[in-house]
Amino acid sequence: MEQVIFMALCLLPLLYAFICLSKLVLQWRDQCCYLLAYECYKAADDRKLDTDSCLKIVLRNKNLGLEEYRFLLKTIVNSGLGEETYSPRNVMAGREDCPSLGDALLEMDDIFFTTLDNLFNRSGVSPSEIDILVVNVSLFSPSPSLTARIINRYKMKSSIKAFNLSGMGCSGSLVAIDLVQNMFKTYKKMFAVVVSTESVGPNWYSGQVKPMMLANCLYRSGGCSMLFTNKRGLRHLALLKLKCIVRTHLGSSDEGYGCSIQVEDKHGYRGFNLSKSIAKVAAKALTMNLRVLALKALPITELFRYALNSRCRNKAAAKEVVSMGLNLKAGLDHFCIPPTEAAVVNGIGKRLALNDYDLEPSRMALHRFGNTSSGGLWYVLGYMEAKKRLKKGNKILMVGFGAGYECNNCVWKVLRDLDDANVWKDSIDRYPPPSLINPFMQRYSWLNYEFLSFIRFDQIRNAIDQCR
Repeated sequence: MEQVIFMALCLLPLLYAFICLSKLVLQWRDQCCYLLAYECYKAADDRKLDTDSCLKIVLRNKNLGLEEYRFLLKTIVNSGLGEETYSPRNVMAGREDCPSLGDALLEMDDIFFTTLDNLFNRSGVSPSEIDILVVNVSLFSPSPSLTARIINRYKMKSSIKAFNLSGMGCSGSLVAIDLVQNMFKTYKKMFAVVVSTESVGPNWYSGQVKPMMLANCLYRSGGCSMLFTNKRGLRHLALLKLKCIVRTHLGSSDEGYGCSIQVEDKHGYRGFNLSKSIAKVAAKALTMNLRVLALKALPITELFRYALNSRCRNKAAAKEVVSMGLNLKAGLDHFCIPPTEAAVVNGIGKRLALNDYDLEPSRMALHRFGNTSSGGLWYVLGYMEAKKRLKKGNKILMVGFGAGYECNNCVWKVLRDLDDANVWKDSIDRYPPPSLINPFMQRYSWLNYEFLSFIRFDQIRNAIDQCR
């Protein structure tokens, strides 16, 4: 009898330890973040910005001179955008100089409710089941909030936890996902919806400051709604599982804070100014972020190889190279580079040692839909899925940059083979196209002729108008 009691006393601590460990494991399992579905926005065909439509908008701006036209020509030609991107309604209607509150709300409603209707229909999840709602729009924050607008439209439950994010820039989508992931650590068996887009129409720049004119050339209408859950019982329905997310913020630096900022020019025209230091700040932010992310995403063999090579590299030179000899492909299969502009996509690809196959999804998303700000990464993901690249077990790196200055990256694991054509279904067979050359240069290269500097500008405008 004494032996039985002794054995029981010895086993009790082990049993207690086992129960505690089991609780921790079960708690960790309930904290997983699964992507169940996502829906990207595609506007109507009457809002496509081809060469003629772009020219009409440019000619309406009476503040521009020959030098500004030459700058716009160079920017548009080198942007990487194609002939089928979408413009906001008020810009197409010629009201970019005097947008109303109604214009701003109509732009948001169209993107919100189109994508959310499709999301709920596709997933089979009812709006009344949503526990967390996060809306990310950087440049528009009305009252009541945009989240309240969605809650009212779908009559969501009163206990919903709603968050409205603004000012986060192109990386806002990943910021919202990080918020959802942290909420999932506290609340079990939840559904969360993230809506990411940008208010483009009311923030059109009508001045002549060149760095502020860039936004007009690059930003287009677009956005995405996503459905997440931490219900492990729905894992078999999920597309992706979030493995890790790393955020880096350089806002404590004046250079980082001011390199991408909304300002007014001397004539009172408001726009977004991108300074010359933005490339340097972005490279620094990406370097710092990858140093942390690599420890979470890459195998130990690659980290060990990198550590050995680093000892033989000059420290000063190492700070200038983002990838620093790190082979990201040792632990990652696909790369969602933000489709902001061609130079940015190519620059990140070069620093991360990516090839044309790796960069193709970002280049094609940029060409077809333009820079859709925080929604852009999901058009890139959609391209990968439509091309049937995503196989079970693959890992995807998403890279995001935003004002502040921020670099936010995350890694997803593909849970099953994906092949839905989604927003690309009407155009995926045409991509990649034979050429990405923008027709603007072919039709308006004569703007660069030197003799035009000696001709009255109204004659030049008339000549441009006749070329349409």
